[in-house]
Parts: sequence; C-alpha cells; structure tokens
Amino acid sequence: MRNKAVVTIMLLMMVPGFLWAKEEGIKSTLNDQEVLSITIYNSNLGLVKDTRNINLPKGTVELKFMDVASQINPTTVHIKSLTAPLSLNILEQNYEYDLLSPEKLMEKFVGKMVRIREKNQYTGKEAVYNAKLLSVNNGPIFQVGDEIYAYAPGQVIYPEIPENLIAQPTLVWLLENELAKAQKLEVSYLTGGINWKADYVTVLNKDDNAADVSGWVTIDNKSGTTYKNAAIQLVAGDVNRAKEPEMRYDKAMSLAGAVARESAFKEESFFEYHLYTLDRKSTIKQNQTKQISLLEAANVPVRKELIFWGAEYYYRSAYGQPISNQKVGVYINVDNKKENHLGMPLPKGIIRVYKSDPRGNLQFIGEDRIDHTPKDETIKIKMGEAFDVIGERKQTDFKAVSSTVYEIAWEISLRNHKDADTRVSIIEPVPGDWKILQSSHRAEKVEAHTLKYVVDVPKNGETKVEYRVRIKW
Repeated sequence: MRNKAVVTIMLLMMVPGFLWAKEEGIKSTLNDQEVLSITIYNSNLGLVKDTRNINLPKGTVELKFMDVASQINPTTVHIKSLTAPLSLNILEQNYEYDLLSPEKLMEKFVGKMVRIREKNQYTGKEAVYNAKLLSVNNGPIFQVGDEIYAYAPGQVIYPEIPENLIAQPTLVWLLENELAKAQKLEVSYLTGGINWKADYVTVLNKDDNAADVSGWVTIDNKSGTTYKNAAIQLVAGDVNRAKEPEMRYDKAMSLAGAVARESAFKEESFFEYHLYTLDRKSTIKQNQTKQISLLEAANVPVRKELIFWGAEYYYRSAYGQPISNQKVGVYINVDNKKENHLGMPLPKGIIRVYKSDPRGNLQFIGEDRIDHTPKDETIKIKMGEAFDVIGERKQTDFKAVSSTVYEIAWEISLRNHKDADTRVSIIEPVPGDWKILQSSHRAEKVEAHTLKYVVDVPKNGETKVEYRVRIKW
C-alpha cells in the first residue's frame, strides 16, 4: 500500500509540472548551444545559424528560443529539426521584443500601487511607504496619501516584473512535436547591426617601385548579442536587398622577402560574389570591433604615375587667359596578380600608404578607397597632388569653321621643380567627333573621347605640349 501511495504522489507531482511546461513553455538558452555560425555581409547584415540540443516533450509545446540578436528581422526566421525533420510541425511563430527597462517597467505600473523607500539626509533613517503611480508622461507622477508628487521622492520599489516584459529578445514557437527525446534544432535568421570592412596598409620602398601590403578585416557588432566561439564567413560583393518601410526593433525590440604569408581566410567564389571563411572559430562580442588579418605580402611591384587632367568643358568655349597652376595628381598602381605576390580577390575598403622619410621614420603619404577588385585587375590609388610639379593650360586659338565644326588649339606647360627628371601623363577628355590636326608630341587615342600624352619633364625644367584639334558636334 505504501509503495502505491508513493507512486500516486509522484504521478500527481509530475502532472502539474507537465502542465506548467505546456503553459510556460520550454526555454532554450546558450547552455543548449552546440554549433554557431555567422555569415557577415558588407552591407550591415548578418546571417546567423544557431544549432542547439533541446529536449522537447511530445505533443503541442511552446519553445522560447532566447539569446538572439535584438536587431533580428523576424520575417527571416527559420527553424528545423536536424535530428528528425519530419517530426516537427510549426503552428505559430512569434518574436517578443518588449524589453525590460526602467522606463518600460514604470509604464506597466501606471494606475497601480508601488512602494517608495526614502532616506532622511540628516538622520540617515529610511522610511518605506505606499504610493500610486498616476502617470509617466514627461516624468512620473505619484500620489502618496492625499499628496501628489512630480517625480519620486525616493527609490521606487516594484512588487514584481510584469509578465509581458522580458529581459532579452526571444523567439517563441508553438510546435507540434512527435519526437519525445532530445533533438538538434537549427534556427537561422538575418540580423542588422553587424558589418565588416577591409582596410589595407601599403608601405612604399625608397624608390617607389615596390611595397609591403597588408590587409585587415574589421568586424563591427552592434546587433544586440554576442556570437561566442562562432564559425565566421564574410561575403564580399554588392548583394541586392529589397527596400521595405523602416521597422525598428532596437528599443521596441621593412621588406622581408618576396613571399606572401598565408591568409587566415580561405577565399572562394560564391555565386557572383566572393566568400571568405576564417580558418578557426572566434568570438564576436556585442559592441565590439574585431580585427582579423586578411593578407600580407612583401615586395609587391608598384608604379607611380603623375597625371595632369583636362576637362570636357574646356572645348566648349573660348578662354581669354591661361588656366594656370593646375594640380598634377599623384597615383600608385598595383597589379593584383599572383606573380606580384597578390592575386586574391580584394574586398572594397580603404587603402592607406606610408613611406619612411630620410631619417627612417614612417610617414603617412595618402589614402584612397578601392572597390571590389578581382584578381589580375589593377588598383589605382589616388595619393594626393604633386607639390613640385605644376601644370598650366593656355588656349591659343578657338575658331568656328562652321556652325557644327570648331578648331581649338592648346598649349600645356609642365614645370618640374624637383632635382630629378619626372614623367607626367596628360589626360584630355575631348568631346564630340574629333581629330588631331597638329601635335608637338605623340598623341594616343585611348578611348573614343580620351586623348593621352606621356611626356618627360627634366629636373628643374619645363616641357610644353601643343596641339590643335578639330571637333564636330
């Protein structure tokens, strides 16, 4: 009899527990997590795949999946059982983001009684008394007895946490489960607030014909959660995203040799983009900026180029005076080739260039933003404007041959104040249907509307380029 009674009592104890589980739901936290991976796009977007080992009772059950990103897009959430895919049927899916905060807590108690603890600043004694919270518009208003207080006269004590306030964003499913044992569930979703970018450092040698190049990936996480011991992948490319009305969930919810060091990222083509996979797991904390090495290459050949640019509108009217002291741009060209110790598709980012001065101190000499650059393409880095090389442009003739045909003559002076010879490229964007009639130097038609000269300018000297062009509109 005693054994039967014990069994009966145990059964009765189990039934309420089961009913509670159905009513309150099964909670899953990071303690259940087995595998976590995140793919980060360079468009403030992340794809999270979170695999957890969860024991669900058989039947209809509510699953509360906690520790997710607060900037999650609820419409992108997907759950599946890796153990038995057909055993799990999704009846409902919810995203709870009414987060616990002092403001929210106070809002939930409007019209209700709270307690206030007040300390006498002279005696040090404390008193606790009841108060009614009347309003929280532009600050709380309390009623204590027959008196009304704007703002609390002391510390507000709440009797409980309202049921509809949660400490962190939570995904909630109502599931029909047929497998009465632990199973691996994979939850995937897109989240905002996480981004990555590439930054490059280039150190030029003394002769400006080679450089050491290193690249870094910077991950910035403001998505609202920490990704602990996660497999990390990066997608480089311009991924199209549909425009939607904005919805906010944050508050409501030296040269060392000619060999490149192996990158920590494995790069591969993926669709029309490039995928970079970190060769180890890493933790990305909330509100953390993390840097990981992308590439390092030594003795990469480079080419310095000085360019004197023209403009299309120069050919549309007569100029009565020289266009003097125009800037000459300074560029560094790098061929992204394997034989140059590079050859990996490079994500877009900022490239910064340094060089040692005569005393051996490293100095910053310029930076530029590069776009996504495939292998075997050339990177052109705008360094700045030349100090000792000056350009001057003078229109020597402007003649209307007919209403649609004009002849324009130009004289371009390049003055070199350095103690070394230099070479300058002149790029002229010539509009219309044009033809060179006379030219002091060899001209090259590099494109339909682009004329180019490459001229040498002696040290402390000057070179003049003269040409006449006929343009038909």
